[in-house]
Amino acid sequence: MGNVENGKTLFMRMCAMCHTTVKDGKHRIGPNLFGIFGKKCGTTPGFSYTDSMATKDIIWDENNLDQYLQFPKQFIPGTKMVFNGMKKASDRKDMIAYLATLK
Repeated sequence: MGNVENGKTLFMRMCAMCHTTVKDGKHRIGPNLFGIFGKKCGTTPGFSYTDSMATKDIIWDENNLDQYLQFPKQFIPGTKMVFNGMKKASDRKDMIAYLATLK
């Protein structure tokens, strides 16, 4: 696992403008990410997903999150997320470590 504190710092800098992370938190431009680990892609209640996200049929785990965070538009073509991805594997590992704490 990566560095949770660095992952949280990266999240706050790169993701928090569009996503919340608190239990039962509101959605922003993107869905609330609380409990993302083990959740089926595109199924957070109350958020309107693109068809490509809603029909991806994956469970968010370390491997899928790593692929998505590296190349979002390649992993899920048609996603509306404007994030271009994280190039550094260590940053992705840290971000995933942080996301894993959101339960």
